[in-house]
Amino acid sequence: MAKTIVVKQIGSPIRRPAKQRATLIGLGLNKMHKTRELEDTPSVRGMVNSIPHLAVIIEERG
Repeated sequence: MAKTIVVKQIGSPIRRPAKQRATLIGLGLNKMHKTRELEDTPSVRGMVNSIPHLAVIIEERG
């Protein structure tokens, strides 16, 4: 089984650049405090690290 991470949205995309909004949508996040379990890949980690004020990794599984 592949390793996964749980990502939580902690900030609102209101009044943020379109690129940051698109990154949240790419992670499958669209509402405050929503969580998603995603595959632990370098691309997903890079997306989360590019918007640390909007999303954080809360758990690593696997």
